[in-house]
Amino acid sequence: METILSLSPKALWKNFHSLTQIPRPSAHTKAVSDFLVNFGKKLGLETKQDEMGNVFIKKPATPGMEYKPVVILQGHIDMVPQKNNDTAHDFEKDPIETIIDGGWVKAKGTTLGADNGIGVAAAMAVLEAEDLVHGPVAALFTVDEETGMFGAFGLQPGFAEGNILLNLDTEEEGDICVGCAGGTNVNINLEYKEEDAPEGDIAYKIALTGLRGGHSGVEIHEGRANANKEMFRFLKDAVRELDICVSSVQGGNMHNAIPREAYAVVTLQPENEEAFLEMIDDFEDILVDEYEGIEDMSKLGFDASKCAMPQFIIPEEIQDSIIQAINACPNGVERMVPLMPATVESSDNLSIVEVGGGKMHVLLLARSSSESRRPYICSMIESAFAITGAKVAFEGDYPGWDPNPDSKILKALKANYEKMYGKEPNVGSIHAGLECGIIGASVPGLDMVSFGPTICHPHSPDEKVNIATVERFWELLTMTLANI
Repeated sequence: METILSLSPKALWKNFHSLTQIPRPSAHTKAVSDFLVNFGKKLGLETKQDEMGNVFIKKPATPGMEYKPVVILQGHIDMVPQKNNDTAHDFEKDPIETIIDGGWVKAKGTTLGADNGIGVAAAMAVLEAEDLVHGPVAALFTVDEETGMFGAFGLQPGFAEGNILLNLDTEEEGDICVGCAGGTNVNINLEYKEEDAPEGDIAYKIALTGLRGGHSGVEIHEGRANANKEMFRFLKDAVRELDICVSSVQGGNMHNAIPREAYAVVTLQPENEEAFLEMIDDFEDILVDEYEGIEDMSKLGFDASKCAMPQFIIPEEIQDSIIQAINACPNGVERMVPLMPATVESSDNLSIVEVGGGKMHVLLLARSSSESRRPYICSMIESAFAITGAKVAFEGDYPGWDPNPDSKILKALKANYEKMYGKEPNVGSIHAGLECGIIGASVPGLDMVSFGPTICHPHSPDEKVNIATVERFWELLTMTLANI
């Protein structure tokens, strides 16, 4: 059976395999950070680690290249932990099981971690290579990018030094990224006093599963279903028509992933059971009709099963205000760039909803390349939840990255790309967040670009990386290092 260790370039895939064997979900990166420290020291390279867990490794230039500018290869070492509901996997303990499927590498029922493991593995391969030509080179490995870019924010002046930054976190071959959107987490919290569940009611657990989910930046424009929005859409109708009572709701688990699943526990009068089950079937038909061609109909499911009667429910007034707020809350693309109608300017993602036990927690991620538009989206979200009396906090604010049209590294990378491919690359900004703007504040004067191989469906169990593009990405990277 073919494994990724047989793929080319072997040095890159060997290092990526090593990364898959170390559990590294966001906020659990100490093991992989320590692994990289040992990696650098075993090579005899200057290696340091900060309090956050960021790692910086320096490698001298090859003979005759000492006069070249210092190039920093940068990637984040954490990954998004997402799995199919029928997959048994503990992201804090279990390694990622990779499989080769045609021309792609993916994982067995989980996210792969190619975002940003391929970029990290490429930097590792450069550090240990003895047959490459390059000037002074360094690698900056940051932690917890996926949960709020905390590693990049924690960089202290002087920890990383260099003249050029090659961020290896772009996910489409042929794209060179020179800018990105900024983002803000919107945290919404409410406490309430529960009520006893009605006597004589029966209870059901509703499950919306099998949605594609995905990256809430690069895939937000595809119109994929948001499990949280669709669940509350159904709950509003069920409350109005059948007077159901909601005990708890849970959906989504990552701030930057479109939620794939949502669950609710409700109670209802026995005489409404048949009508309730008919509503379940009818709503599944609605989802199939609205999302055919977008979602995978063979996986999508909207079901209800009898469950133990909960002890408590959400008070009617609180329940209704929460349902109204989440239905009113904006979600998805808010505006395209006026002068670039194919590019998303502003969006938000209703990432996590947790209601039950006397508490409500809702988390959204607002993104925009417009520094005036992002606060406006946050204001709209705040207005939607005003009816609930919840506390709304804006946290984890990170800046966008403004393009530099005079970038020398951009011109060099474009020239190398044209030499390799015989055509010009696509140069532009990305709606997802990258660490470049934050790192640039810690290392003033950096000339920065971002590029990478083709990675499809990051932040979901459908994540996969194209094998052929990884080889070409490596060739472009090493050619650029030799010709800067």
